[in-house]
Amino acid sequence: MCFSATASFASGATVAIVGVATLARTRHHNEWLFAAIPFLFAIHQTIEGMVWLGLHDRLGAGSLGGWGFLYMLYAQALLPLLMPLSVWLIEPDMLRRRRILPFLMLGVGLCAYTLWALINFETAIEVRGHSVAYSNSGTGSRLVAALYIAATCGAVLFSGYRYIVAFGVLNLLGMITVLIFKQYAFTSIWCAYAAIISVLIYVHFHRRRRAEAQGAVLEH
Repeated sequence: MCFSATASFASGATVAIVGVATLARTRHHNEWLFAAIPFLFAIHQTIEGMVWLGLHDRLGAGSLGGWGFLYMLYAQALLPLLMPLSVWLIEPDMLRRRRILPFLMLGVGLCAYTLWALINFETAIEVRGHSVAYSNSGTGSRLVAALYIAATCGAVLFSGYRYIVAFGVLNLLGMITVLIFKQYAFTSIWCAYAAIISVLIYVHFHRRRRAEAQGAVLEH
């Protein structure tokens, strides 16, 4: 998260609580991946806390590169795959699944390419404007950015669940805002923002379980 290691660790701990509560609301195996997203964001924020410590020379030699690689691995390689896959798994309607499938295929390809780029190109990490800026020449092009936005937000916007769509809309607005005002720190700031609004995923599962419980009462 922008600002400091303390802010990253604090946000990670807070989102982790939401993540555990969200996972506790699941009942079906196809819900697990989508429900795990807040908890994965919490781990991600904790990793950036370690990046902050590395940037301030509070870790051993070489640790910054390792933590930075882990941060970028999730932010740029795994998210474009996990987001459409989790939405595809949770959708009961086959028509919507078919609409989401192209975004899932895009995510698979983008994940593979980004992993290759992170391994073969050096990632520069620095503090700029009170934020962590990550720069990799293999993943920094406008084309990759456009494909990233399509894979990460596209599938969510095609969901049949309104709170999942709201999550996607807010993510898209967050991406656009960060690109306009603080593009150099896009990866760091947007991921922190996405972690915070992942509370909508908890709301989705909470409402589903409440609706199911009310339906069961009516049946009896």
